[in-house]
Amino acid sequence: QVQLVESGGGLVQAGGSLRLSCAASGRTFSSFAMGWFRQAPGKEREFVAAIRWSGGSTYYADSVKGRFTISRDNAKNTVYLEMNSLKPEDTAVYYCASRLPGRPVYSPALNYEYDYWGQGTQVTVSS
Repeated sequence: QVQLVESGGGLVQAGGSLRLSCAASGRTFSSFAMGWFRQAPGKEREFVAAIRWSGGSTYYADSVKGRFTISRDNAKNTVYLEMNSLKPEDTAVYYCASRLPGRPVYSPALNYEYDYWGQGTQVTVSS
C-alpha cells in the first residue's frame, strides 16, 4: 500500500506561482512513475504532468507546458509540481498519483494507469 499526501495548494492571483508537493509513504518506493492530475468543478479529471522515478522522463499536458514543472526527490520520496504564470482556468483540485511497475506500456496521461491516489489539494487562481 502506498499513501500519498499532497500539500501546497492555496489561493493565488493570476500570474502568480505555487509549488505543490506529494509525499509518498508506505510501500515505497516500488513506484514506477508519479503523475499530477486536476479536476475542476463540473469537469472530468485531467492529466497535468508525470515523471518516471528512474531516469526522470517528464510529460506535460499542452495546457501547462512551459508554465509547470514536475520534479522529484528520490531521497524524500516526494514529487513536486512548480506552477508559474497561473491562470484562472488552472483552478482545480490537484491530485497526485502513483503508478506501480510491472506493466509493459505506460501512458502517463491516462488516469487508469495509476494505482494509488492522494486526497487532493485545492488550487484557486483569482483574476
